[in-house]
Amino acid sequence: MMTTTTSRIPGFYQLSPRERLRKVAAMSGLDADGEAHLADTGNLPAEIADSMIENVIGTLNLPIGVATNLLIDGEEPLVPMATEESSVVAAVCNAARQCRASGGFHTDTSSPVMIAQVQLIGVPNPVFARLRLLEARAEIKRICDATDPVLLKHGGGFRDLEVRVLEDMVIVHLLVDVRDAMGANAVNSMAEAVAPSLAEWSGGESRLRILSNLADRRIARARATWRLDEIGGESVRDGMLQAFRFADLDPYRAATHNKGIMNGVSAVVLATGNDTRAVEAGAHAYAARTGRYRSLTHWEADGDGNLTGTLEMPMPVGLIGGATRAHPTARRCLDILGVSSADRLARIIVAVGLAQNFAAMKALATTGIQKGHMALHAKNIALMAGAEGEEVSQVADALVRRGSVRVDVAQDELALLRKQRAST
Repeated sequence: MMTTTTSRIPGFYQLSPRERLRKVAAMSGLDADGEAHLADTGNLPAEIADSMIENVIGTLNLPIGVATNLLIDGEEPLVPMATEESSVVAAVCNAARQCRASGGFHTDTSSPVMIAQVQLIGVPNPVFARLRLLEARAEIKRICDATDPVLLKHGGGFRDLEVRVLEDMVIVHLLVDVRDAMGANAVNSMAEAVAPSLAEWSGGESRLRILSNLADRRIARARATWRLDEIGGESVRDGMLQAFRFADLDPYRAATHNKGIMNGVSAVVLATGNDTRAVEAGAHAYAARTGRYRSLTHWEADGDGNLTGTLEMPMPVGLIGGATRAHPTARRCLDILGVSSADRLARIIVAVGLAQNFAAMKALATTGIQKGHMALHAKNIALMAGAEGEEVSQVADALVRRGSVRVDVAQDELALLRKQRAST
């Protein structure tokens, strides 16, 4: 029961995580069990969590599953996936198994180039200023590269300049090769450093100086072929092609279609400590790059009638900086993956996204999404109903047999199970 009368807590940020938790528990009426639960931060020590974000009182643990069967560019990685949603990991495993006979997934990436934007306002002659700024490319490169000598040492740094006129604003794009970093800090620092000079040269005033999460110069691509005998024949293929066409034509379907892709993508991004919001934002913006929100994937039949799928999307992920190094679980997940570059990580993630989309479309075109998903979801429902230990599987099996995966049904089955056990 809530007991707090104010959210104003002077000095709250200066307390330790344990002290904050005690104060929150006292103010909110959280019981001793609830406080003890939040005090257990699992495999993320409280002091590390406290250094990652502000006002920490606990952690939220998510299951990490491992996707198997993936064959990517001739290699066979084990892929950790952090997600709360049933059937996501199983879907990738099944999709990957069905295309192994045709070579698995083939991937490609562009250079790891991120974009920093500098907004200039009050420019008296924007079109003229655009050319003046383009002429200053060498000086802009010098200023940008001087802000991050470590990046320069590793082969990265400023690569090119774009200048756009948006009504009365001039927008400068700094194109920066960030190597194995996600790159936000590097490009933001460059934007801050060069902004005063851009304002002087253009005769305007600099305002926003920030990266763009539409990382359309940092694209990851995957392709794969599924043979007809592996997927169930022409009728399944044609049903999947119709499902793709629906998604590509209708933004209402495309939103769910692309969300399914991101089920796989975001699970690997999260497991490796990368920025799920950045990847999600860039993906959905990229899906609308033609002026209409469309499918991120593309599906066709090849000359032999087999099903072919491709996925191209921005993939701004890194191996250095942020939670990828600070979070001990993220580091272990990267160890499992065995990747030594952000490029390889991006390739694996985009292959997982394509596999996830294949599995979802096949389910929709055949048994329907609910049958397989709800069978796996039944264990969650059993837990919600109060099942414990072996009861979870027993109640879940009963729900699947009844074809009704609902909490009220699970409660009935659990009561029946316990009654039978008590009578024996």
